[in-house]
Amino acid sequence: MPQPERFRPAEALAELLWPTRCVCCNLPGELLCDDCRRSLPWIAQQWACPACGAPYGWLTCTECGRSREQKGGSFAPEGEGNGALPWPVRATICSLPFQGAGARLVTCLKDAHELRLAPVVAAAMACSLDEAHAWDGIDGAPRFDALHTSALCFVPATREAFARRGFDHMELVSAALSGILGLPVLDALARRTARDQRELGREARASNLSGTMEVVQDVTSLHLLLVDDVITTGASICEAASSLLKRGAASVTACALARVC
Repeated sequence: MPQPERFRPAEALAELLWPTRCVCCNLPGELLCDDCRRSLPWIAQQWACPACGAPYGWLTCTECGRSREQKGGSFAPEGEGNGALPWPVRATICSLPFQGAGARLVTCLKDAHELRLAPVVAAAMACSLDEAHAWDGIDGAPRFDALHTSALCFVPATREAFARRGFDHMELVSAALSGILGLPVLDALARRTARDQRELGREARASNLSGTMEVVQDVTSLHLLLVDDVITTGASICEAASSLLKRGAASVTACALARVC
């Protein structure tokens, strides 16, 4: 929506004093310049693990333990004894590795409060979702199909993070992604307090988040696209997806901008 005319001089002055710079190379002009956009290290969906989205995990994934059986191309269950989480989602699509440009986009949006990056992040996720349509999920159907998706929802920030930042960055990204995909946003999840995940290892992350996601909307029989900024071990996305499925969601497909490799 166009801003009222009275706000434009203030915006022009702010741009003059603090010119927009590329979050990757720091050149003035755009939040993500043409050169940096062209050199984004996209995760190829063809070779990514369909279950957890890890790059190059299509055949055998060391992150979630799934492997593709030689006969028929079906997917075997998660490996046991390797610390892998069970993945309740039917597919996971990630756009970039969580390093370089991928890390900069996330941290500048949520920690540097560069809220104008929300549509940029959403556009990157939409590109990967479009590519993922050509490749199967673990159920044999396309990893993402907007025509067979009821709504999108997001992994919410904790109350503490929201109070500290003053916004939920994934709510902003979801609103932008909704416009691109033509899907409604369902604010379906609330998050209880948990210890900061950055301090914890794989198994501790899962235990820390157990029971912290509450479904606050009716999701019965819905096919949902669940979005988050970064997938590290998958504890947050798995806990959120499990909560949605327990409350009656028909399926959950996960999408994140970045994947820790």
